[in-house]
Formats: sequence, structure tokens, C-alpha cells
Amino acid sequence: MPWIRTRTPERRRRPPGRRRVAALAGTLALLAASSSGQMPPAPGIGASDRRVPIDVARAPWSSVVRVNTEGGAHCTGAVIAPRSVVTAAHCLVAARTGVVVHPDRVHVLVGYARGRFTTHARVIALALGPGFVPRLLAPRSADWAILTLGLPIPAAPPLRLMPDVGVGTAAMLGGWQRDRAHLLLADTRCRVAAFMREAAGPLLSHDCSATRGASGGPLLVRTGADWAIAGIAVTANTDESGGFAVPAATIAPHIAELMR
Repeated sequence: MPWIRTRTPERRRRPPGRRRVAALAGTLALLAASSSGQMPPAPGIGASDRRVPIDVARAPWSSVVRVNTEGGAHCTGAVIAPRSVVTAAHCLVAARTGVVVHPDRVHVLVGYARGRFTTHARVIALALGPGFVPRLLAPRSADWAILTLGLPIPAAPPLRLMPDVGVGTAAMLGGWQRDRAHLLLADTRCRVAAFMREAAGPLLSHDCSATRGASGGPLLVRTGADWAIAGIAVTANTDESGGFAVPAATIAPHIAELMR
């Protein structure tokens, strides 16, 4: 199946101001406690929540970005080149219509915390993983996308993809999650759990505590003194910690073509 590509026309709209983008980032309120005072664990968290607040200015988290759409939704992403961000494809699908949003309705925020951010980048083109069907939000193994930015963001050093990762490898996963949407929360003490193959392609499972909003976030693993991307988070387990990611090995072969 060919790439699903969308590109902003040459005619330029007036770029949104910082206040407008900050307001957009703040449209999702924190989830209120139930009247009983006891909420069940969110998907992907389980009985023991290992997430901690993260300093967005510190590597490798300075290369993890918040991806907002003007419809009010948000996800997480990672910088893989000065003008390229990888995220989950389902984050770019309008909930009401099942249609991929237009690129100029997608915004990337670097260093986002409590309504403030260091850099705002507009998206001028996007491409979804081959075989991903927006109206079905499937298959999971194709649930990834590359965003092309209008300007480079040098403040966020690119992370490289690491296709060769073994089961049991120590990992980290973070994002702007729905229960605390304005802070970067991460599980820094988790692992790659398994590799599996669905009919449409391979998936990687992990035991990281992460829930809605962390989709598109990079599953980070150590490579020497640096960090690299082992996969891109796409779904969370229903009643226990952990979830699934598209392996970096699936994405890496397509990067050169997508960034041309």
C-alpha cells in the first residue's frame, strides 16, 4: 500500500502566536476524581505506578516533544532529525471523522511544561506508516508517522533509531499523559518484554507504566553513553502496566525515503 502523505499548500497561513499555541496545549484538563474518591488504574499503569516527573530540559528528554492538534488532542513524539519528528499515526486522526488531520493543524512543542514551552514548530507535511488505515486506527504494527517541520529545532538533539534490541533490555518511556497532561511523566525503570508478530507485522511489548497521551513516545534504551529509540509506543495494556510499541526495526528502513 502506498504512503499516505499530506502536505501543506504553498499558500501560507498566518502562524499562530505563542499565546494561541499555549492555550491549545492547555485545553485538556486533568481528569477529575470520581465521586467515590477511588479511581481504577488508568490503562497501562497497573497497581504500581512507577512514573515520575521529568525535567524536560535534560537529555534525552529534551528530544521528546509534545504533539498537539488544533482539535484539542495531544500525543508525544521524538525528534529524529532537525526537521523530523516520529510519533504514532493514530494521534493524527480526527476522532469524529476518522480522517487524517491537515498538517497545518498539527503543532510540535519542545520543552513543554505547565503551559510553557521553549520552541513551537509548525508541521508542513506528514506521512503515515505503510498499511495504516486511519478510519480503523489499525493495524498497530503500522501505527507510526513522520512529521516534517517548517523549521529545524536545534534545541532538541535528534535521537537515533536502534533496530537491534534484546528482550530484557532496560528501557524508559515518558509522555504528556492524560491524568497529568501538562507535565512530562516517565517510567525510568522498565524493560523490553517481548517481540511478537501480528498478521500485519511485528510488535514489541514492554512493561513500562504509561497511559493515554504517551502514544507516539519513544521507548528509550541505552547505547553507550547515549540513548536511542527501540520503538514508538502505540497502545497500553487494559488492566496492567505496560503496552506495545512499533519496533525501530520497522521504521528505520523507511526513514531515508520519507525525509527526502
